Amino acid sequence: MPIATADLCDTHPDVRVCEPVLSDFGGVPAFHGPVLTVATFEDNGLFRDLFGRAGEGRVLVVDGGGSLRCALLGGNLAAQAADNGWAGIVVNGCVRDVAELAAAGLGIRALAACPRRPGRAGTGALNVPVSFAGVLIRPGDYLYADRDGIVIADRDLLAGA
Repeated sequence: MPIATADLCDTHPDVRVCEPVLSDFGGVPAFHGPVLTVATFEDNGLFRDLFGRAGEGRVLVVDGGGSLRCALLGGNLAAQAADNGWAGIVVNGCVRDVAELAAAGLGIRALAACPRRPGRAGTGALNVPVSFAGVLIRPGDYLYADRDGIVIADRDLLAGA
């Protein structure tokens, strides 16, 4: 079902709208789903194994502290996430393998691209509230993204639609 974030904002004035600081790197321009969160810094070890599990249409939101020094997501992880039913990934940080990300069957938003890979020690926290792009995002929130932007809600705005 196509979504339009502008329509969601008009219909639901209580939604949270992310500041337009994230760029589109994925192969799917519009996506939505319930949120799973990760807070980490220059390390993707905590969430690497998540993409091997059924995504069930969820969106992984990664607060990488806004680091531009390394990529938290690359082509292999994106392909695995798409294959396992994740709807999208939003990264407050960088990605790499941009051509592979564009071919992946999921939505991807991030600050920028950087060729350096991250650490893999597994540092950080899973399923904690994160805040970036001017909004608070909690585990279980719903994220809606399209070419107009990203909208966060505390409930499924498309339920029963």
